[in-house]
Order: sequence, then structure tokens, then C-alpha cells
Amino acid sequence: MLMYIPLGFLFICLLVTIFRILGRIWWTPMHVQYQMRSQGINGPSYEFLHGNTKEISEMRRNCTSQAMDDLSHDIFPRILPHIHSWRNSYGANFLNWIGPKAQLVITELDHIKDILNNKDDNFPKIDREGYSKKLLGDGLPASKGEKWANMRKLASHAFHAESLKNMIPEMITSVETMLEKWKDFDEKEVEVFQDVRILTSDIISRTAFGSNYLEGKEIFEMLSKLVLIVGRNAHTIRVPGISRFWRTEDEIESNKLEEGIKDSIIQIIKKRQQAEHEERVDKMDFLGKLLEAHDGTDKRNKILLQDVVDECKTFYFAGHETTTSFLGWTILLLAIHGDWQARVRKEVKALIGQEHPNAHSLSRMKILNMILEESLRLYPPVPAIRRKVTKQVQLKKLVLPPHLELCISPLELHHDPKIWGEDVLFFKPERFDGGVVKATNNNPLSFLPFGFGPRTCVGLNFAITEAKIAVSMILQRYMFTLSPGYIHSPVHPFTLRPQHGIQVILYKV
Repeated sequence: MLMYIPLGFLFICLLVTIFRILGRIWWTPMHVQYQMRSQGINGPSYEFLHGNTKEISEMRRNCTSQAMDDLSHDIFPRILPHIHSWRNSYGANFLNWIGPKAQLVITELDHIKDILNNKDDNFPKIDREGYSKKLLGDGLPASKGEKWANMRKLASHAFHAESLKNMIPEMITSVETMLEKWKDFDEKEVEVFQDVRILTSDIISRTAFGSNYLEGKEIFEMLSKLVLIVGRNAHTIRVPGISRFWRTEDEIESNKLEEGIKDSIIQIIKKRQQAEHEERVDKMDFLGKLLEAHDGTDKRNKILLQDVVDECKTFYFAGHETTTSFLGWTILLLAIHGDWQARVRKEVKALIGQEHPNAHSLSRMKILNMILEESLRLYPPVPAIRRKVTKQVQLKKLVLPPHLELCISPLELHHDPKIWGEDVLFFKPERFDGGVVKATNNNPLSFLPFGFGPRTCVGLNFAITEAKIAVSMILQRYMFTLSPGYIHSPVHPFTLRPQHGIQVILYKV
């Protein structure tokens, strides 16, 4: 029997839907804009539906369409041109629009401190949506509440100091593999960035998942393709609900990649479970900890298979993508600044000679530590951090409405001459000789390569240890200079990376 639905009812439902969409893309944005302007927060006006995304995309396209003229480290205007321009036009804190979503850009340190400390959970992480959700899922960086607390505890245990010490031999093995490949490249050019990508992928595979780069190669390749999709759609605005009826090529491709990554991770999980069953041995690396929580009987801390997949996906990606950026730029800086390369090589030789580094020798590499911190200052892997406002909250004298996104740029802070001095754009590792507090004139919040507060990256010490081992072992065997073929063209598809790679000439020492 067919059910009769009155036309009047359908008409009312259509009107309600239209009003909801209009509220989201017009009335709410106009109200938020009025509310913020009444408090002295200005910015470019909201344009119907697309906000300021067309202008932002055009700025970024113009700035990155050509390589930089020289080896300047003045990359802030290139990577985040809208923040650079609008901060100068509208003030330290300003409002811009990512489609119909209001984004408040914050550059004042006292405001940033309150946001990142996140007392009373007033400024949680943003919800992953669209392509970035497919890339990272609901892993540790995006999770909240009790789930975040449990996952953070699990990850912290997997990467604490004693665990890191046990990972050092695996890291050394991975670096040895890369250096073995380089042995026939004396006085020849090497594309370092691609080799570093493989190195960091191998290290995260070995230390966190008990496998190697070859086993995870397919996952890394799919993640890399998904990163490119995320990057080119960063400022693409879709009409709400339209994807139910029509999907773009990128949406179709990203769905396939998401499923492919999930299937590959599940295969690795099954292989590990089978190996543990046969050997009756539980490896307590990151994957082992996840499976322990998944298979355990403690219902409060038990996690779903999808949680295991999301955490693996996050660490496969974040564990190598950010460190690849960090390590790649460090090698570039040392290739440019041969004086500092010679100084740190001398330190490495004095501490370990031709032996492998260990936890004790790594902790004594003061010059190398200064170089790494200066590299992270000039080229932070993640140039922007985002938070959100879910309810009306007070931020200093500002009253922030719900559904507001907050944006903090470590790159902007790292390149601010008021904090670092007039030599802010110069590579000067000695500025960190007295530590971060002294380098930032007692404003440690000015240095945010790994975030701050409760959400500080859990892999911070892992990344630093990995970079120290890689750089020290390279310096033991090689001196390197920048190739004449290198093109200085930093870009930001997801993390900060060299668009055309990093080419150096190797010389055995």
C-alpha cells in the first residue's frame, strides 16, 4: 500500500531545509562578523558561500608559482601570504573566512597561551572533516575527552624515555641502510629528500610496528597520494549535502585510498596477531600496545579495531611526514652553512668517533641540538595550528561565539623580529646556546614546532632522537654541499616541504 504524503508537508520540509542552509551560509556568518567587529576584531569581509577562500587560494598560487630568487629563509609571506598580509592590514588578531566558517587568526602570545593550555576544555582540537578525516581518521591528534586521555597514555608509554633507548638500534639500522646506498655517490649528487622520506618511513615501521619500509611501502604511497589531494582541496568549498548526489574525481579517489590504507593496515595487524600467537611473544612497540588494548578484557580501556587502524594511520603518516620535513630542511641548512657543518662534525667525532651513537652520547650533542632547534624555528613542519570554540567563551577581553575556528601560526611566531631580533631570518644556531627560554626572551610560547600544553606532540622526543642519529651518522662519513641544481621552493601541501626535493653533493671524509 502506497503512503500518501501531502504536498504541503513536503513544501514545509523544503522550506525548513532551505532556511537551515541559509542560516549556515549567510545569517550565522553575518552575525559572527558583526559580533567580532563590535569588539574591534576586523578582517576581510565575508563573501557569500566561499568566504575568503578565493582570495587566499589566489595569494598562495601567486606566491608559490615560482621558486624563490635566492636561498632566503623569509618563507612566511610565501607559505601563509594571507596571514602575513592581513595581520599587517587588520592587526595582531583578525577574522577571515574559510567558506562560511569563521576563522580567528591569533598572533598575540597571551591569547595563544590561554588557547593552547585549554583550561576547562574551552578550545578543543578541530573536528577532522572531508579529506583530512580520510587521511588521519580519529587518531590521537583529533580525538577528545576520555578517548584522547586513554590513547595519549598508551602512546606516551610506547614512546617514553626507556622505550626510546630501546629503539636506537633499530634507528641506526635504518640509517645504515641509507648510507650503504650512498657509498657509490662520492663527489656525486644525491636527492636527499626522497632518501630521507624512505629513511623516516623505515624507522617508524621498525620501531612502532615491528616491520620495515618495504612492508609498509604501499601504505606510505597511498598516504602520499592522499596528502596531495588534501593539499589541492585545502580551500575548496562544497555546497553542504551536495556530495550525496555528486562526487568529484578527488572524492572518488580519496575513498579508494582510504579503503586501501585500511585494508593494508588490517593485513599488518593480522600478520602481527598471527606471529604473536605462534611465538607466544608480545612485542611492546606501539602496535603491540594497541593490540593489547584491543584484545584486553578491561572494558574501560578496550579499543575498537577502527581505533587501532586510525592510530596506525596517524603514526604511519605523522611519524614520518613531519620528521622528513624536519630532517630534510636540517640537511639543507648544513649544506648551505659549511662552517656549522664543520663545527657539528667536530662535536660528533669527539663524542663518538666512528662508533654508533647511543642515548648518552646523543644527550651530550649540544651543538647538534642547537642546529636542530634553529632548523625547526626557520622551517617548522606544521606552519599552522587550529583549535575551535564549541560554546561562548571568554578569551581575555574577547567574547568568542560558538562555531568559531582559531588559527595559530608557529611560522609567524618563529619569524617575528620583535621576538627573535632583527637577525630573525638568518640561520644562527647560537641563539639557542642558553636554551629556548633565553632564545625567545622569556617567551617560550614563541617556539612551537611541536605544539604546546597538553596537546604537545607525543612524538617530540622520538623525532629529535631520530634526527640526531641520522645527522650524526651522516656527518661521520660525509661532507656535503648544496648542488647547483637545487631550486629553493618551499611549499605547504600538508607539512612544509621542498617542492623540487633537496639535492646535495656528497664527499667522503
